[in-house]
Amino acid sequence: MIARKNSAALLARAAAVIPGAVNSPVRAWKAVGGATLFIAHGQGATVIDADGNRFIDYVGSYGPAILGHAHPEVVAAIAEQAAHGFGYGAPTELEVAIAERVAAAIPMARKVRLVSSGTEAGMTAIRLARAATGRSRIIKFDGCYHGHSDALLVRAGSGVMTLGVPDSAGVPEALAALTRVAQYNSLEAVERYFLAEPREIAAVIVEPVAANMGVVPPAPGFLKDLSDLAHRYGALLICDEVITGFRLRYGTAHEIFGAEPDLVMLGKVIGGGMPIGAVAGRADLMDLLAPAGPVYQAGTLSGNPVAVRAGIETLSILARPGTYERLEATSARLGDGMAEALRDAGLKGCVNRVGSLVTAFLGVEAVREAEAARRADTALFARFFHAMLERGIYLPPSQFEAMFVSLAHSEGDIDRTVAAARESLAEIAKF
Repeated sequence: MIARKNSAALLARAAAVIPGAVNSPVRAWKAVGGATLFIAHGQGATVIDADGNRFIDYVGSYGPAILGHAHPEVVAAIAEQAAHGFGYGAPTELEVAIAERVAAAIPMARKVRLVSSGTEAGMTAIRLARAATGRSRIIKFDGCYHGHSDALLVRAGSGVMTLGVPDSAGVPEALAALTRVAQYNSLEAVERYFLAEPREIAAVIVEPVAANMGVVPPAPGFLKDLSDLAHRYGALLICDEVITGFRLRYGTAHEIFGAEPDLVMLGKVIGGGMPIGAVAGRADLMDLLAPAGPVYQAGTLSGNPVAVRAGIETLSILARPGTYERLEATSARLGDGMAEALRDAGLKGCVNRVGSLVTAFLGVEAVREAEAARRADTALFARFFHAMLERGIYLPPSQFEAMFVSLAHSEGDIDRTVAAARESLAEIAKF
């Protein structure tokens, strides 16, 4: 059994001053049971908890740590910038530089507005879509999470799905009523809404690869057809690439699948582990934002120079030749190994993988949308999670979160992880 004394003491202290003892719900481990571990530091593909236990990490800060933890070049860049100040409440050349990098990497992203989180990016994109179209309703997909703003916490994935909360208390019915929810990968479900309200829908918002109900890839042609459908009815398409942006390729995932969004949301990787978000898109839409246009959006820490410097350094490293090929090979080794371990254990399950995003669903043979994901055996996953933890593997503490592979994961790390999965699955298959 791993030592937990220091983490237990920290959890008790946290419970006295932090609601639920955590600052983001999935960290509470309610989906898997047991007391959450407190992480003291990370290096490369490893995290070390408050008791000195070492784990191969597949949480990766839920996406930003694509280079691994504390990459020396990023650390040096942050330190250099910090010596010049943390923020000024004024524009910097760094903001221009990262916007230029994003625009150069994403053909449809003619202009970029920096914010401080993915949630802010979602709020801003929706506001822009409503202003541009003069319409109020939006369509989202069951199990897709776009931040915790009121209008988007309807049949959301991620922590909401993990905790079994279909919606959030405190969201006014009038706001929730403006959101229509369709089944992911079902163009027919979206078209029914457009047929019923052809002049009311401002935008469709979608994760190109769903990663908040576990990893669920888009069906062939789905995203391209979704673009065409939205545009045919005068609505915008918003691609939420907070997770997928610069993770699956240098640029955005929607290009892989032929989608033609009007706006994209970015975050996570573009901040190199520091808090950041962005909205990018057509110049005419982006110029609706204040001070150029009538759509108000602001943020004291938007374009924070330390976060932007970390992001620029991260993107520079990712742009090097062979980066994504290496990440794909490592991720394929993990996904294939876990799928084989599942088969050998005789357990029902499947492994969904798109690039460096991986989910092992237990208890279901195929997952293509949220209802199938909800049929997964979450109790079995909880046992798997703890069995892996005891073997030194730190997985996201929910069946509905993606595993994130980083460039810091070595073949040895992957082989050790697959061996641990093989042992863990064989162990839980006995009961």
